Amino acid sequence: MLAGTGGRGGRGGAGQKARAIRGLSGLALLAGVLVALMILPTACTVGVGARDTSTWFQSEPYDLNTSGVPLRSKILAADGSTIATFFYQNRVDVPLNKIAPVVRRAVLAIEDSRFYEHGALDSKGTLRALANNLGSGEVTQGGSGITQQYVKNLLLAQAESREQAQAAKEISAVRKVRELRYAVALERKFSKDEIFRRYLNIAYYGDGAYGIEAAARHYYNKPASRLNLNEAATLAGVIRYPYAYDPTRYPGRAKERRNIVLQRMADLGWLDRRTAAATAAQDLNLNPHDTPNGCVTSKAPFFCDYVQREILTNPVFGATPKARERLLKRGGLTIHTTLDWRTQKAAQRAVDSHVPRKNSARKAAAEALVEPGTGEIKGMVVDRQLGSDKVRGKTWINFAADASHGSSIGMQAGSTFKAFTLAAALEDDMPFGTRLMAPRRFTPTGYRNCKGQRIGDPSASLRNSADGEGGRTFSLTTGTQHSVNTFFLALQREVGLCDTVKMAERLGMRQASGKPMEQFASFTLGFNTVSPLRLAAAYAAFGARGKYCSPIAIKRITDAAGKPVKVPGAGCKQVMDKGVADAVNYVLRGVLTKGTARGMGIGRPAAGKTGTVDNFSAAWFAGYTPDLASAVWVGDPRGGYRYPMTSLCMDGTCYGSVFGATIPAPIWQDSMAGALAGRDATSFHRPPSHYFSKGTGEDKVKVPDVRGMKLRAAIARLRAAGFRVSIGRPVASDKYERGTVAEMEPGPGSAEPGDTITLRVSKGGKKKPPGRDPRRLEPPDFPGPRD
Repeated sequence: MLAGTGGRGGRGGAGQKARAIRGLSGLALLAGVLVALMILPTACTVGVGARDTSTWFQSEPYDLNTSGVPLRSKILAADGSTIATFFYQNRVDVPLNKIAPVVRRAVLAIEDSRFYEHGALDSKGTLRALANNLGSGEVTQGGSGITQQYVKNLLLAQAESREQAQAAKEISAVRKVRELRYAVALERKFSKDEIFRRYLNIAYYGDGAYGIEAAARHYYNKPASRLNLNEAATLAGVIRYPYAYDPTRYPGRAKERRNIVLQRMADLGWLDRRTAAATAAQDLNLNPHDTPNGCVTSKAPFFCDYVQREILTNPVFGATPKARERLLKRGGLTIHTTLDWRTQKAAQRAVDSHVPRKNSARKAAAEALVEPGTGEIKGMVVDRQLGSDKVRGKTWINFAADASHGSSIGMQAGSTFKAFTLAAALEDDMPFGTRLMAPRRFTPTGYRNCKGQRIGDPSASLRNSADGEGGRTFSLTTGTQHSVNTFFLALQREVGLCDTVKMAERLGMRQASGKPMEQFASFTLGFNTVSPLRLAAAYAAFGARGKYCSPIAIKRITDAAGKPVKVPGAGCKQVMDKGVADAVNYVLRGVLTKGTARGMGIGRPAAGKTGTVDNFSAAWFAGYTPDLASAVWVGDPRGGYRYPMTSLCMDGTCYGSVFGATIPAPIWQDSMAGALAGRDATSFHRPPSHYFSKGTGEDKVKVPDVRGMKLRAAIARLRAAGFRVSIGRPVASDKYERGTVAEMEPGPGSAEPGDTITLRVSKGGKKKPPGRDPRRLEPPDFPGPRD
């Protein structure tokens, strides 16, 4: 009987008897074929047909292919640790010197003890096995030599259809002759050691373990080089009937079979009988260990899934989907990736902390982290486990990636797109102090798309969202810090819609569906649906001083033979002048110190932009340092417009309406701080001087002194000067009349346009008690009124 050909286990006596009968029939058939082949070379007198048959048998088979044995592939993190494995058959190919000598002896003893003495055909062994088995009434010795068994397993391993697998297992003279012919060819092509090594690596050992290395790790959680006599004899015994002798399912049968192996080794003089008896008295001492297959159980499941989809969808790895799948699951690849465990774990902790997997509001979060200047994806997380979304807390959709790499159709990006309009304006050499009027409502007209077509709707009226304000002028700096919608609509019209779109495209942006971005007046407000990964890569280009790199997860791949496999690169290129990028960084740094995300710094130079989508349907934060960039999305997988984040309460914490700074920015802050902990901080570069030709954009203006003015007039005066006004509690004042402004904070001087001036109205002066000297101290028991 050949390795890996056992039935489903032969349950009970009837099953064992049936196997024995099939085995005896096979040996009888083999003996007949053997006799025929033995007389072929001497049958010259019979005629030309016999001579031709002999020549055919001795010739090299044109269809003999010794490659293509399924080997498992593995994905490794940047530090060399395993992220996941993929396989059709769990098999690891190892050299002969990595297989313990006791294993080799045990297998040879039970399967082909004369392997190193005979050629492809062992007539003595075959006839002896037939006689012994006929005498005992069951199959106790194999009839096929190791070379023939290797051929049988090779044909099975290479079978790609049920018909091919059945042809490789059928009991027929035709199959036997073909196998023997292949065996003869292999004995000429390879050394005995090489054939034996291939055999040990291809044989099936039951319970999903193919090859001796996988079997050793599966049953004993150790490499094949460290197996002892007990373990070696157990695994050698499994080869004959891998289903029936599976140690995990049928330990009793496996133990009996192990003892037969030990007895055979003793009979051959390869083991002293006392040691054989002592070992036969031992338990199997299994230590089962399963090898995960795929990304579901990975510690970085969505990054793993991204890598898997990269190989399955990119034509670089094969002309057809089937070819690419074969490469991944049969090719024995070692896939070296960009994943940094520190970054990955920090991001996962941050996401899970702020948006728990099974949160009461059913919201979700995703984050992608990319290294500026290389495009390497250092982390990719979703606040879910990888799996069916029918189970709460799981999803097959990778919200961090595009549709091609995660099935996500993307999410509207909100105000994070304003950075592209800012970059286009700075590329046009607009100084930071350039001011534009930001009306409370904006009519979107005067735009042209990249085809030159007029874009806009005179009947529409766009307004500022809750994270911005209008009704006055803003500079490039303050308009960005306050994320004023109407300011950016005006700025986009100033620099041109097409220039803004082209800037975003140069930074790698496209819809998550893979389609080009749509071009409408509200482009700068981020209506296009994108993925966190693409947004992170775009912002990484700012951190890399204008060098854009396509995001990559795979650094290099080697095949089973250690040869390199072609891998797509990041294609890094300079897409904007360094000075322009430096200017973008200068402005976006202010978002974290004075803008919509103030207080979200990470203790080192950093920049970023909040994004709040219409009707609070989603929220974003994209931020970066020169060393790492990240984009965070928070929303509802069921549909953001249907389930907006207004009056949001999640697991006992209530947020009201969720802005980009409410949840996404804290996730970004925690993940970036954790990822960069212990690393020296890298500073941004100072922008070119011409951007300061109109000041910093934060230049302060004179605050009018409105003390003594009536409240309404004071408010009008301050607003006209570009300030916001709030009213504090009235104060007593001897200097200013009742109803007039008595105090203002900050006082007269200079402040930035848009700052809030707090006014306090006089409620009149203090009345002094008659006849009292205000300089004389009152006794503690003075009954008069006190303030």
